[in-house]
Amino acid sequence: MTWFAPEAVAWTAASRRLIPARLISFGVLFVPALAAAVVGALLLSPFLWWVVGGIALLAAWSTWITVRIVLAHGWAERDDDLLVKRGRMWRSVTVVPYGRMQYVEVTAGPLARAFGIATVQLHTASPGTDASLAGVPADDAARLRDRLTSRGEARLAGL
Repeated sequence: MTWFAPEAVAWTAASRRLIPARLISFGVLFVPALAAAVVGALLLSPFLWWVVGGIALLAAWSTWITVRIVLAHGWAERDDDLLVKRGRMWRSVTVVPYGRMQYVEVTAGPLARAFGIATVQLHTASPGTDASLAGVPADDAARLRDRLTSRGEARLAGL
């Protein structure tokens, strides 16, 4: 990897099931807008076909960006800390020491549950730490939560 992420780390990628889950969320916005623009173009003014094209272009661009964002998201468990990477254009790697974790939360809304994925959120004493792991397979999310919690307790006990 040519940026500031460690080289010898085995990254775990977010589940690809996160892509259709996020695209359905976008579809809730784009499909009604596109349908309204098509009806308006047919009934009111041919000028509205430009609006239809703009909405379609925006939907295509959002789809492309969503796929790229999901494919860039991942995490790696090391002996003393957890690494979380995200972003394509604005890349970031967050290092969360196990001893700094206060609690780990697993959440899954109805759409995420339908796709068998969850989000694991790590809470630390720092409000600026954004360590959430989206697209964790639901079967692995509870095990990951328990593993991170036990490592955090072990590191905290050693202080």
